[in-house]
This record gives sequence, structure tokens and C-alpha cells, in this order.
Amino acid sequence: MDPVFGLVHLRVPTWAPFRLQFCCNGHSWLARQLTAAGIGYTMVDNAFTRIDDWSRAQQLADSLVASDFHRTLDGGACPRAGQRPDPWAELCCPVAGVFGQRYHWSLMEVEYATDLAFRSSGFLRTVYEQLIRQTVLTVKAEQIATFLGRRITPQLEQEVGSFYATRPWGTCVRHRFGKISIKMYDKGGIVLRIETTADDVSAFKHHRQVEHRNGPPTMQLAEVRKTIYSLADLRGIMRGCNQRYLAHLSALDDFSGGVRTLDRLTKPREVDGKTVRGVNFFAPGDKALLHALQDPKVNIAGIRRGELLPVVELFSPSGLSRQLRRLLDLGVIKRIAGTYRYCLTKLGRAAIAAGGRLTEAIIIPAMV
Repeated sequence: MDPVFGLVHLRVPTWAPFRLQFCCNGHSWLARQLTAAGIGYTMVDNAFTRIDDWSRAQQLADSLVASDFHRTLDGGACPRAGQRPDPWAELCCPVAGVFGQRYHWSLMEVEYATDLAFRSSGFLRTVYEQLIRQTVLTVKAEQIATFLGRRITPQLEQEVGSFYATRPWGTCVRHRFGKISIKMYDKGGIVLRIETTADDVSAFKHHRQVEHRNGPPTMQLAEVRKTIYSLADLRGIMRGCNQRYLAHLSALDDFSGGVRTLDRLTKPREVDGKTVRGVNFFAPGDKALLHALQDPKVNIAGIRRGELLPVVELFSPSGLSRQLRRLLDLGVIKRIAGTYRYCLTKLGRAAIAAGGRLTEAIIIPAMV
């Protein structure tokens, strides 16, 4: 448990050249920065579901620099946590001092996450289900390359594709381009995470100063170097990948409103202390009543209970009154002011029309 980075992992081989592998999670580091700054927060696993000052938290997150890693790994004064008594390199590889050299720290795997925290887990659930479904169906290889700042050429030998996985703690969709990928999954039911990962950071390119054997250095497009001092450049590159992916998601159709409306109509709800049963579009009574209300004449002048009785023979007069009261409470119908006539609401018309199309176009043909 590191005082600066929190829970870390170290792989220590006992043979030359004594390579050390150090793994940490930036969310744990940020949690310590927020505590030191007196900013309240709530975490679920490694995701922040609440932060009292989001903008200040982002500023702290952007302040992580490679020199912080050097201080943790090789020693030296660390302004964030004071003087470290024992750097990890010295603790885990005492023989390193025999050679009189310091470690050269490079990047093996890097992940950059963009978290969208929602106020309601119910809202994220309906949005996320739609995003997963549409993303799996619509994202092609060319779009994956665009997200990750790459191009597909005839000489391409890397694997490009999308993968969908269901895990005990949720579902994830991942788009891979060789050794880099971008994925989307939910955390704690309230955070939507977009994450770009790289098993080889040199798969990314950017404009930097390139040294030449002959001649002076020049600025040109080149692969990202694997040194930890490339973290600042990688932050901008990988953030751009996440933002391009979010821009794609924002352009997808949002059916979450329809999902919530369907839940409102079909699930029981409390009205004035009583439980009102939801609409069952396939129950004979509900189906007959909804079909009668869908008559175009009803939309023009409305309809009275007495006019519905001859059409809907499954209900007694008192039973029909209860059914109309139920549809009124659910928002399927409304009463015309100053009368005892009823007509469908906009919500009711859309729901009945959708139920009819679903039955006629899919359910009935499938049962033939």
C-alpha cells in the first residue's frame, strides 16, 4: 500500500537483469489527492460516483506527471507526500546498488479512462442497454480506426474488430486495432466508462522531435516513445480517442425515453395509495379495450363509457369503469374537460400503435 499511489502491484524477478514491473491505478492516486485537498467523494470499486468539486478533481487528475513515478520508484523528495523513506526499487532489488546504476522506467501497458457519472442508476441502465446494442451493430472497422487515430491500409496486418462480453459485474463492448483498443462498460450501475488501452504505446503516433544519426533533430510524425516521460503526450492522445468515441455515441438514436415509457405503462404503479396494474397488450380484455379506443372517431370527439359497452363485451358496466380509471391513472387516456368523454393521449396512441405493429408484423407471422 503505497502512501502516494495507494494499492500497487510489483513483480520482482530474482535473476539478472532484475527487471521490475510496477502497476498502479490513477483513481487510487486521485483519491489520496482529493483527501489531501479536503474534497469529499464517494467511490465504488475504482470509480468515483460522487465528487464535491468535479472541476477541481479534474485539475488534480491532470497534474499527475512522470516525475511523481520517479520519486516513488527511485526515491527523492516528493512534495505530495514528503520524503519517501524507502523507494520501491531499493526495497525490491537491493542488488541494484552493486551495479551503481538506476533503472530506466518504460511503459508496458497504459489505460486512460473517461468516466461519465449519472445521478440515477435507472437512467444509465436504459441508456447503456441501447448504447451497447447499437454500438455492437453499427461500429465497423473503419470507425474503430478513426476512434484510435489510425488508418486502414492495404498493407494492414493487424486484427481489427469488436467484441462483446458479459461478466458477473456487467457487460462490456471492446473495439480492438492491433495492440490498442477502446472499450465501454458501466461501473457500479451509475458510471459509464470509456477507456482506451494500449499494450504497446508505440502504436500511437504524434509530432515530436526526432533525433537522427546524421544531421540535426527535426519535428516530424513519429511513434510515441515508451519512456514514462511520454505520459503527458499519451494523456492528450488517449483522451482524444475517448472523445471521438463519445462523439459517436452522442449521434446514436436514444430509445431510453421509449423504454421508460414502456415501463410506466406495463409495470404496476402506486396512485393515491393504491396499486394500479399495468397494461398487458396481449390480454384479451386490455387488447379489446385499447383497440376500441384506437378508432379514429375517438380521436375527434372522444367516447363515453356507454358507447364502449357494446364494443367491449368482456366487461360489465362497473368493470369497464374500473378499466377506464386504470387507463386514466396510467396516462393512456384523458378526459375531455367538462364532459364524461375520453380520448387517447399522445402516449397512449403511440403505445397502442406500436403494440399493434409488433403483433401483426412479428408475433403472428412467427407463429404460423
